[in-house]
Amino acid sequence: MFHTKLCDILGIKYPIIQGGMAWVATAELAAAVSNAGGLGIIGAGNAPASFVRQQIRKARELTDKPFGVNVMLMSPFVEEVMDAVCEERVSVITTGAGNPGKYIERLKSLDIKVIPVVPSVALAKRMEREGVDAVIAEGTESGGHIGELTTLALVPQVVDAVNIPVVAAGGIADGRGFVAAMALGACGVQIGTRFICAVECTAHENYKKAVLQAGDRDSVVTGRPTGHPVRVLKNRLTRQFELLEKNHAPVEEFEKLGAGKLKAAVVDGDVEYGSVMAGQIAGLVNEIKPAAQIIQDILGQAKVVIEKVRGMI
Repeated sequence: MFHTKLCDILGIKYPIIQGGMAWVATAELAAAVSNAGGLGIIGAGNAPASFVRQQIRKARELTDKPFGVNVMLMSPFVEEVMDAVCEERVSVITTGAGNPGKYIERLKSLDIKVIPVVPSVALAKRMEREGVDAVIAEGTESGGHIGELTTLALVPQVVDAVNIPVVAAGGIADGRGFVAAMALGACGVQIGTRFICAVECTAHENYKKAVLQAGDRDSVVTGRPTGHPVRVLKNRLTRQFELLEKNHAPVEEFEKLGAGKLKAAVVDGDVEYGSVMAGQIAGLVNEIKPAAQIIQDILGQAKVVIEKVRGMI
């Protein structure tokens, strides 16, 4: 019922991609999502190539299904990470925080699928011209680094502008969001925040609890003056960022305050002074479940929603 062109391109059962969240999206989570029929993604973040390579090899021990790596193009290790991804011949890469254009030819020559995250129609069209396999149109509702347009506004405009599959991301956590994305013309969805609370996710329990306890207004955007805003959950760290903005502090102070804070939250469990990246959909996440159950819940609810809509027509 939910087989789309994206499934054929990626060799997966369901058109669900797990977001490549740095420190959160480890081999364990990626393998679990892939084993459940979606596409698991290892988040490279700012990690060196040795870590990424180790994660790829661990994922291969846990699944024989396709999985991918998310490469953050702002990483100081991006060149060596790309080398590792190519040498390990992963099935797919998704990219964020930039334009992967200069890597596309090499990746495609190795039959690695390339799916960049795009925050605008202009970048989506450019990526299509450069030969990517699909694009992820990510709305500002997402956790982590964000653009300005909402998912509802961005996805249909990207769908109308390109002829390659479009994956919707941002504000999707259940079957209702899944169906809404398909109605907008997407061939699949990328889900991040919901998978933080998967059993297989290795994030610190404090991080998971912060997401479970979040309400509809608990996510805020920090660091806008840097040009690279980040959506996180409110805590003492976000109040420090607010003070920097109020005082018109230089960009260097924002960068200094944010350095290492994601790892502090995800790995060390510091949810007061760490960066608890999560999307606006966090208020819908209220239970920790295996990744396979999360996917089946989404698909089951989607079927119910579709039947309900059919009954209204």
